[in-house]
Amino acid sequence: MKQVEKKLCSLLFVLCTLSFHAGAQKAADTIFPKGQKITNDNFFGTAWLQQLVVSDSTNFIQVGNVTFEPGARTKWHLHPGGQILLATGGVGYYQEKGSPKRLLRKGDVVKCPPNVPHWHGASSDTGFIQIAITDAAKGVTVWLQPVTDEEYHASR
Repeated sequence: MKQVEKKLCSLLFVLCTLSFHAGAQKAADTIFPKGQKITNDNFFGTAWLQQLVVSDSTNFIQVGNVTFEPGARTKWHLHPGGQILLATGGVGYYQEKGSPKRLLRKGDVVKCPPNVPHWHGASSDTGFIQIAITDAAKGVTVWLQPVTDEEYHASR
C-alpha cells in the first residue's frame, strides 16, 4: 500500500507541476487533449475522456482528463479505493451524498473518500475540465442513479 501511496504522490506532484506551468498559458489552452466523447450512460450531457494512465497489474492508479460541456455531469457513483479530482479549467461542481454541492474552479483539489457516493461535473453555464485520479486496487467504480435536475440545480 505504501508503494501505491508513493506512486500517487509522485504522480500528483507531476500533474500539479504541469498545471502550474500551464497557468502561464491563455485560459482557453488545455494541458492535455480533450480525448474521445464519452458514449456510455454514466454521464448526463456531453463529456470527453483522455486516458492519461491506464491501471494495470503493477499500478492500479488510473488517471483521466475529463472535459465537461456546460450542464454535463456524472451519475452518482463511488470508488472503493477513493478518487482525487484536480480542477484544471472552467467552473464545476462536486457533491457527496448528504452534503452541500461545492463549486470548483481551476486549482481546486477534491479528495473523494472511498465508498462515498458523489457526483461531479460542469456548472450550468460554463464547461469544466478535471484530472480524475482513481485508485482501482480495491475495485472498479460503482455507478449509481442519475443526478436529478433538482439535485443538480439545488443551491449550495
